[in-house]
Amino acid sequence: MIISASRRTDIPAFYAEWFMNRVRDEKVIIYNPYNKLGQEISLNPEDVDVIVFWSKNYGPLLNKLDELKDKYRLYFLFTITGLKGILEENVIDPNIAIGQFINISSKFSPEHIQWRFDPIVLTNVTEADFYINKFTEIAKRLYGYTHRCYISFANIYTKVLRNFEYLEKVRNIKLLDKNIIYKKEVAEKLADIGEKYDIKLYSCCNDFLISDRISKASCIDAEYLNRLFNINIKSSKSPTRKQCGCYKSVDIGVYNTCPNGCYYCYANYNREFAMKNYNQHNPESMFLLNKDIELIKRLPDRKCESKQISIFDMI
Repeated sequence: MIISASRRTDIPAFYAEWFMNRVRDEKVIIYNPYNKLGQEISLNPEDVDVIVFWSKNYGPLLNKLDELKDKYRLYFLFTITGLKGILEENVIDPNIAIGQFINISSKFSPEHIQWRFDPIVLTNVTEADFYINKFTEIAKRLYGYTHRCYISFANIYTKVLRNFEYLEKVRNIKLLDKNIIYKKEVAEKLADIGEKYDIKLYSCCNDFLISDRISKASCIDAEYLNRLFNINIKSSKSPTRKQCGCYKSVDIGVYNTCPNGCYYCYANYNREFAMKNYNQHNPESMFLLNKDIELIKRLPDRKCESKQISIFDMI
């Protein structure tokens, strides 16, 4: 079993204490956001092949990595975009993020951590030159500390479009509608820079970017993890959206709980609602959302990993 922590929210940045409590209890409650069924998942090290972290700020987790690496195989996806103050409200300064990246790479290896320069959101203040300059600055400083970078151009879902309507009103930041040729040209320029710093590019859910130098991405990549850790995860592809190359994993995060405040985020329906959920969070809860702790007390058999319950029965 691969544990994903998490596509749905930034666990290292905002829920590190909760995560460590779950690790020490060796169990966590998750639920499927589509069918609303809850399930208890074992975090016993014998049941976990790898934990894959996703974050824009590993600061709260850094002093816990020694404890974690004694129990689990760890892999890190680190998003650094340079969009703070433009399209990201509460993300840490890129200089701090780069320092954390180097810290993790030095503690583990450059193969254990990869950079996400993702998503690329084209606006009137973040056009091609902006991203080329930011990518160059960051790649230069990460030289020798990673060999992989995942990129993609943002999918502007309806719920995300509302955020940009707000940005246009208050900051005059306007989305740009660029064609595939333009995006491919930008990606190839990034690939040029990546080659200079020994960082190979991978395209996440943008198959039109795949070329001789840009490969298809698998953010949860069982084959790569098998090679890295010399193990044999038997997992099939389990895409989470169109053109996704990910393998099956168990995500322990929850939508609408991330306070990073990124205007392009698909995991929050509403930024204010996400902050409200975060403020109500209880690190002692078995489930990431505090309001669901009453449900957990009523589980007939907490050791039964296949037990499914309605999330609405828990509230």
